[in-house]
Amino acid sequence: MICCIFVKSTFKLKTFIYKNTQISYSASGKGAALVFLHGFLENKNMWNSYVNFFESKYRVITIDLFGHGSSECFGYVHTMEDQADMVHALLSDLRIRKATLIGHSMGGYVALAFGELYPDQVKSLVLVNSSSRADSPERKQNRDRAIQVVKKNAKTFVSMAINNLFTDEAREQFQDQIDVIREEALQTSVQGIVASLEGMKVRNDREVLLHFGPYSKLVVTGNQDIIASEKEILDETKDAEVTTHILNCGHMAPLEKESELIQVLHSFLKKK
Repeated sequence: MICCIFVKSTFKLKTFIYKNTQISYSASGKGAALVFLHGFLENKNMWNSYVNFFESKYRVITIDLFGHGSSECFGYVHTMEDQADMVHALLSDLRIRKATLIGHSMGGYVALAFGELYPDQVKSLVLVNSSSRADSPERKQNRDRAIQVVKKNAKTFVSMAINNLFTDEAREQFQDQIDVIREEALQTSVQGIVASLEGMKVRNDREVLLHFGPYSKLVVTGNQDIIASEKEILDETKDAEVTTHILNCGHMAPLEKESELIQVLHSFLKKK
């Protein structure tokens, strides 16, 4: 398997100014639009293999969310609504009227916010290792603890956070790729990390969108994911018009099951 972060990209990186904030993104291909949104401490590079696969039939957009990758911070709290508004502004600038949004983890929270704010501009919504529910009181407390750790020693927090995204088996199998992911994540500013943690902590519960959102929906997670667990995902999607797919992996399905996830997405998109 080739990790997406090592695949040479054929698409061009571009910048977009949103409310005096520089946003880095890529755009390639022609056709129906696919927008890939990365997770916390990740960046648009994680989708390179997906871009290379889909750009022959789709117009593919990848975006560095606020404070991540090469995008600047927007403020001291990056709400999911702020992120969604930025994505909407970028798509409007690109004259994209309707798109499929594919979000991993935090990127899924942003996709859900977009789906609530701009439902008429969503063709399909795909959540990968991501929950539609708001943080529980316990998870909010964990976010607050994480913020305190970040302010004291961001490097230690990032290293631990990246390590905890993977199962023991995945850490052994993808060690080289994880090292690169960690090095890229370490470039994230303290403000960017804290603003994202604050934004995830206060995000709204959007489980209702899985039931009543006026677009097709796909939810993918791993049977070893301890963040968006199989049990939680199956509970969220019960009795909803949602296609669900459980992969044999942890929280980083885009890396751990890259080829399989690409095929899952390909099959889902072909039917739409």
